[in-house]
Amino acid sequence: MKSTNYRDTLITASPDSPVSAGTIPEKPGTVAAVQHALLAEPYSMTSDDLLFAAYRERGGDKDRDEFFAKPQACLRASPLVKQFGWGVHHDGEGRIALLGMESADYRRLLEDPAVAKAPGMRRSRS
Repeated sequence: MKSTNYRDTLITASPDSPVSAGTIPEKPGTVAAVQHALLAEPYSMTSDDLLFAAYRERGGDKDRDEFFAKPQACLRASPLVKQFGWGVHHDGEGRIALLGMESADYRRLLEDPAVAKAPGMRRSRS
């Protein structure tokens, strides 16, 4: 099983995000809405936990080992990062929290040299 977890890392909002602040996804049942709802409690799960919980919430029937038997995209590809203006902070234990790109916490982590940065994937290839 290949993990999607990071430690002491900030996944930054995509540079071509269409918003300038963390925005709550409005369409129920989408990957973004499910992930956002699951992250209501900051630092309560890892990236792997989130991806599997969102998969199950959206009707997936594989168990965790089956789900991770195939490589999974990390949260750099999450619609929360690409479209909705959220950064994802992974603490020292790999647990995650959403941070709006406009927030003071996001800026503080962005400026902290002890925190690794991983850019969110772009929405388009151009």
